[in-house]
Amino acid sequence: MTRVVLVTGACGGIGSALCRRFVELGDTVLALDLDAAALAALAGGFEAGRVTPVVADLADAAAVQQAVAQAVALRGPVDVLVANAGGAKGLTLATTDVASWHRDVHLNLNGTYHTVEAVRTSMIERQQGVLVLIGSVNGMASLGHPAYSAAKAGLISYTKALALELGKHGIRANIVCPGTVKTKAWQARVDKNPQVFENLKKYYPLRDFATPDDIADAVQFLASPMARVITGVALPVDGGLMAGNRLMAEELTLETL
Repeated sequence: MTRVVLVTGACGGIGSALCRRFVELGDTVLALDLDAAALAALAGGFEAGRVTPVVADLADAAAVQQAVAQAVALRGPVDVLVANAGGAKGLTLATTDVASWHRDVHLNLNGTYHTVEAVRTSMIERQQGVLVLIGSVNGMASLGHPAYSAAKAGLISYTKALALELGKHGIRANIVCPGTVKTKAWQARVDKNPQVFENLKKYYPLRDFATPDDIADAVQFLASPMARVITGVALPVDGGLMAGNRLMAEELTLETL
């Protein structure tokens, strides 16, 4: 393909996998992140011109607009946006304060809105475009990180609004909701409990977790012509976590499932 794809949070585990996947498909990637040095290293791993660093803080709407506009002037209008950037601080309500609540919501919900706004008008003018937001199973059930989870739940509703209002312009919007994904973001928890992944397996029907490439697979499909009539969908990529609670089902049925 020869699309221009904007990926936010490009230097993280999922973000870098997304960049690699779209480059492999023949697309030009605009890689947006806050870390200029990491972006330069990321872009340096590809053929010149295939990945263009875009440095911006998603919390700053004007900065995002300006950075994306500069990249578009260089590489062309964005055909696909993958709004992947996010993060979490407060683990529980007890450890969440006003500042951390606002920070998590602003990054995950408002930051995604700022990114969509940077490409929405151009997509409407061209009467085409694909928006793939990266949410979380935390937006579908209470699994800790309350502010992050509230923001991700908001993204599901926001995705549906995008699909509803932008469909007439030929623009599709979907959200991928990963479960546990083995990335560097988990390292603090691994340091605290080296058995954390093994302990979590019992809650996943497939007894396995998604990799960044699994998330890229789902995004690749939703961004492709194969998904041309799919819009407004929240797709868990979670090893079956959202299918139900097997341990509770066993207690209810008194049978081994």
